[in-house]
Amino acid sequence: MEESIISFKNFGFKYTAQAEPTLKGINLDIHKGEKVLICGPSGCGKSTLFNCLNGLIPASYSGDATGELIIKGKSFKDLDIFSLSKITGTVLQDSDGQFIGLTVGEDIAFAMENDNVQLNEMRERVIEAAKKVGIDSFLNHAPHELSGGQKQRVSLAGVMVDNVEIFLFDEPLANLDPASGKKTIELIDQIYKDTGATIIIVEHRIEDVLHRSVDRVVLMGEGSIILDTTPDKLLSSDSLIKNGIREPLYVTALKYAGVEIKEEMKPGMIDTLILSDGDKKKVIDWIESVPDKPQMDNRPILLETKNLSFSYPNGKEALKDINFSIKKGEMMSIVGRNGAGKSTFCKVICGFEKESKGNIYLDEKDISNLSIKERAEKIAYVMQNPNQMITKPMIRDEVALGLILDGRFSQDEINERVDEALKVCGLYPFRSWPISALSFGQKKRVTIASILVMRPPVIILDEPTAGQDFRHYTAIMEFLKSLNEMGYTIILITHDMHLMIEYSDRAVVFTEGEMIADGKSEMILTDDILLEKASLKRTSLSDLAKLVGVDETMFIRKFIKYDREVRK
Repeated sequence: MEESIISFKNFGFKYTAQAEPTLKGINLDIHKGEKVLICGPSGCGKSTLFNCLNGLIPASYSGDATGELIIKGKSFKDLDIFSLSKITGTVLQDSDGQFIGLTVGEDIAFAMENDNVQLNEMRERVIEAAKKVGIDSFLNHAPHELSGGQKQRVSLAGVMVDNVEIFLFDEPLANLDPASGKKTIELIDQIYKDTGATIIIVEHRIEDVLHRSVDRVVLMGEGSIILDTTPDKLLSSDSLIKNGIREPLYVTALKYAGVEIKEEMKPGMIDTLILSDGDKKKVIDWIESVPDKPQMDNRPILLETKNLSFSYPNGKEALKDINFSIKKGEMMSIVGRNGAGKSTFCKVICGFEKESKGNIYLDEKDISNLSIKERAEKIAYVMQNPNQMITKPMIRDEVALGLILDGRFSQDEINERVDEALKVCGLYPFRSWPISALSFGQKKRVTIASILVMRPPVIILDEPTAGQDFRHYTAIMEFLKSLNEMGYTIILITHDMHLMIEYSDRAVVFTEGEMIADGKSEMILTDDILLEKASLKRTSLSDLAKLVGVDETMFIRKFIKYDREVRK
C-alpha cells in the first residue's frame, strides 16, 4: 500500500455563505487498498471532507478551496462530478435519497444506462453486482418495499457496477437495526477483501465499525485532523472521550476496573484483545465489588394495552394482540428490527392510527375512543426528525403553539408555562431566537419543550439520539433522564443497544408485529434466540464477561449500575 490514491495537502475549504472555513490545514494521504475510518463530533468537518471526495463540492455546494486535493493523480478542481463517479462510489446515509429506478434492477443499472452499455452486458453486470451484495432475489422489487439494510445493499450494488476504485460510506449504520448494522460492516469488509478497493467510512459509532478491522482511524475536530493512527493506538489513549466520541463499552469497563490499556494488548477490536491474568483479576474484583441488590418497583401501572391489534386498509396485519404496560414514572425502551411494528404501536397509542381490536387504558380509564387531540394532552409523541414537527420560525412561538390552539389558557398562563418549559429544556436564553439558528440537538429540545407545556404524563420519543455524536447523545439522554426524575413517564423507540442498557432498566421487544419479550435490558441482550428473532446484537460487554470468565448478565447489570453512578 505505497501509492496514495487520495492526497490532501494543506487543504482548506470555506462555504460561500460562511465567514470562517470549515476545513483548515488538512494533510492526509490515503493509500490504494486501505480501509480508513473517519470519525469526529458533529460539526467537525467530516461531511465537508467527504463531499470534497465525491464531487458534491463544488458541484452542489459552492465555496473557496485552498491547498491541494489530489484524487488518483488529478486535482479535484479538474474532476467534474461525472468523472469522479467513475473513480469513487458513494453510499449515502439516507438510501431513499439515492434511488432512481422503479425496481431494484433498474436502479442498479442506472449508471450503465447513462453510459449506453449494451442490454445483454448490462443485465449480466446487474446480476453480478446484485449477487455480490446478496440482493439478487429482489431485482423486480420496488426499492421502497425493502428494509433499511436491503436498501443499502442496492445502493452499494449501484456503485459497484462501475468497478470504482474508492468506496465512500456516509454513516452507513445510522438508520439500521443492530443486526443489520453488523451485517453491513461485514458486507463492507467482504467487498474490501474481494475487490481490493479503497474503503472510506465516515461514522461515529466506533465500536460497531470495529466489528471488522480497519487500517487507520482519522479523528477530526473543529475542521482539522487531530489524530491519524491505528485502532490499537487510538483505543489505548483518551483521544475519543476528550473529543466527544464514545469509546467501545469494553474499553470503558476496563478503565473502570483500573486496567491500564496499552497498544500491545491489541484493544482495537474485542476479538483481538489480550488480557493478562492480572488484568482479568482486576475486572473480576471490580465487578464483584459493585453492589447488586435488586430493587422492588411498586409503582402503579399508568398506561396499558390489552389484546391490541392493527391492520392496514389492504388487510395486512401490522400488530397482533399486544399486551403492554408501563408504570408511572418509568423510563423504558421498545426495540426490534426495522419494520417490526414499534412505531406503528406507538402511533396507535397516540391515535394517529385506529386499532382494529383491543383496548388502551390510561390510569385504568379506557381511552380507545378519545380523539388524537384529546390523547395528545395525555400521551405526547416526539418524532425522530424535529424538522418534521416544527411549524413556526421563532422558538417562543413554536413552544406556545399547542397552548394557543387549545384555547383554554390565558396569555399569562401561556407565558408562564412557556417560560417554565424553556428553562427545563435549557432554551430560555435563546427564547427570542429564530429556530433556524439552532443545532439539530437544540431543535430536538424545542420539540420536547412544545410538548412539556401541555404537561402530558407520558412522552414517547422515536430514536431520540439518531445521528448524534456522544456529546450530544449524552446531553439529550441526561436531559430526558432529568424529565423522568421529575415524574414524566418516558417510552424510547430505539435501535441503540447502548442507550437501552444505559437508560432503561426494562425493554420490550417487537418482531413482525408481535411483542415477543418484556424484561430487564441485560436479560434481553444475553438471550441468543431472542437476539436472532429481533435483529438485535450483543454488546462488547458480553464478550468481555466471557473473556474474564464471569456471568455476562450479571456483568452487564452491574456495569450499568456503576456507569450510572459515575455519570451522576
